[in-house]
Amino acid sequence: MANRLFTGEKVKLRAYRKEDVELALKYINDPEVKRYLTPGIPYPLTLEDEYKWFESLSSSKDTYSFAIETLEDGKYIGGCGINEIDWKNKVAVVGIFIGDKEYWGKGYGTDAMKVLIRFIFEQMNMNRVELYVYSYNTRAIKSYEKCGFVKEGVLRKRMFRDGRYYDEYVMSILKEEFDEKYRRR
Repeated sequence: MANRLFTGEKVKLRAYRKEDVELALKYINDPEVKRYLTPGIPYPLTLEDEYKWFESLSSSKDTYSFAIETLEDGKYIGGCGINEIDWKNKVAVVGIFIGDKEYWGKGYGTDAMKVLIRFIFEQMNMNRVELYVYSYNTRAIKSYEKCGFVKEGVLRKRMFRDGRYYDEYVMSILKEEFDEKYRRR
């Protein structure tokens, strides 16, 4: 039975496994997937790069990476995690990607994000979860809003892609907003 702490309605979050690495590489090198990720990966990664990333996962205490696995068939479809933690101010910066495009627009990413923020607020006792998303990623923005995130800032013309500049949005959800939305106190 899956651990409820890391299980949603459609997915569970689990530790990455060595057997995920090759599929993770395929996902991260897909140009359509990469279009929505940070521009810090402008070139295709190698299998060696991806194994180095996998080996580094346990070395940081301020980042946490989870594989997203479907409940119906146990398929690894993407990843999410905490990219940065400010322990003093109780802020976690998160990110997510669904690498298997067959699962885009079907609620898997939304479910994974709900599981992730529940873990952050209920187990890590954070006060704020924030993320950054490109203005053209409308599917993700709608997903984040379903999870309770609100758009609170715009980094104007922050990213250059496809021959033009795009804004990047700052979105967040606070502990009290999470409690109101999910706990119905």
